Amino acid sequence: MATEILMPALSPTMEEGTLAKWLVKEGDTVQSGDLLAEIETDKATMEFEAVEEGVIGKLLVAEGTEGVKVNSPIALIGEEGEDMSSASASTPADTSSADTASDAPPAGASEKTAPAKGYGKGATDATPAASSPPAGKDGDRIFATPLARRIAKDKGLDLAQIEGSGPRGRIIKVDVENATAQPKAAKAEAPAAKTEGQKPAMPTGMGADQVAAMYQGRDYEEVSLDGMRKVIATRLVEAKQTVPHFYLRRDIELDALLKFRSQLNKTLEDRGVKLSVNDFIIKACALALQEVPDANAVWAGDRVLRMKASDVAVAVAIEGGLFTPVLQDAESRSLSSLSTQMKDLAARARDRKLAPHEYQGGSFAISNLGMFGIDNFDAIINPPHAAILAVGAGAKKPVVGEDGELKVATVMSTTLSVDHRVIDGALGANLLNAIKTHLENPMGMLA
Repeated sequence: MATEILMPALSPTMEEGTLAKWLVKEGDTVQSGDLLAEIETDKATMEFEAVEEGVIGKLLVAEGTEGVKVNSPIALIGEEGEDMSSASASTPADTSSADTASDAPPAGASEKTAPAKGYGKGATDATPAASSPPAGKDGDRIFATPLARRIAKDKGLDLAQIEGSGPRGRIIKVDVENATAQPKAAKAEAPAAKTEGQKPAMPTGMGADQVAAMYQGRDYEEVSLDGMRKVIATRLVEAKQTVPHFYLRRDIELDALLKFRSQLNKTLEDRGVKLSVNDFIIKACALALQEVPDANAVWAGDRVLRMKASDVAVAVAIEGGLFTPVLQDAESRSLSSLSTQMKDLAARARDRKLAPHEYQGGSFAISNLGMFGIDNFDAIINPPHAAILAVGAGAKKPVVGEDGELKVATVMSTTLSVDHRVIDGALGANLLNAIKTHLENPMGMLA
């Protein structure tokens, strides 16, 4: 009996992907763990592994096909000698869900989701899209691989009493091998999801035809949205509609930091390390989150998760979008270590080579547009984070010194965007003041 190979969810934000390249052909024998295809997600190009053994009977999706829905069949696999030439794929389940367009698992989830088998290299920390329920059993029909059925028959096992761990709950070889002659009782069918209290679909505004009609007769170029751009659009609308933002602003004098940075860079030349102002900002934010621990938190739907370590995300612009790679345990890391890792993460982000665990998580983010000459701006919080620091360019400005005399200083404008559900005004002010203190007294960050 032929078994469907389904389009995997290689990241929590993935609703559809592009089948970039097949790494097998019809008639090939594959084992669990063999590479089947390269798939372009909204974030990266990743390799997809087989979760069961068998013979590739039919490739249902051609190379280069875009918009392949998660959990839709892309190939058929079966036993050697099995004729699958006339086999056809079943209709894929509807996988659309507003909640899949998120960079993190659903807020407030009380159960951990194990990494799905068959995920790409480096994607083992990804959480599969939660839009399709397990399909191990459908009424009287049991979904299992041919090999699993044969082993179950030999061992005298009832497949109906075995829980599948394959794609969409399919029973695979390892499930049957690990089962005993008296398999565990089947789990009760999960109750239907409640519709009461669910958030309504986000308004989409004017439709494409309506907008196009407004510009009838004018020349324009239509640019299709790729997966990343679609996710960014959905996430930003959701963030602004659901997160109660407020904003705190402080000017920070950089002269002491710039002088200290110059001295450090001279001593680090032999090691090939060159610290940036952004490296100091990352460290300052990490230390501030430790000093104001109530602000080192994320919103989880019906509760707040207060984090122990300072995991700081940093926005990195790439062609067509952005990533926010996360530097974990930044409070205990040296400036040179943070600098080296940040350069590596930024380079791989631009090549879309980051693994999901490298850009998921964190409780706080930094968005620095100072290198583009932007004086100040207000950044949008990336849920479930509770805050994001927007950093502008440093510029020479007249300031009044502590002695009351006028002087010229290099001043950087910062804006802290805060989720009021997690951080109140005074708490946010304490956090921003702590960041300012560290940046204006940079030597203390080495203590």
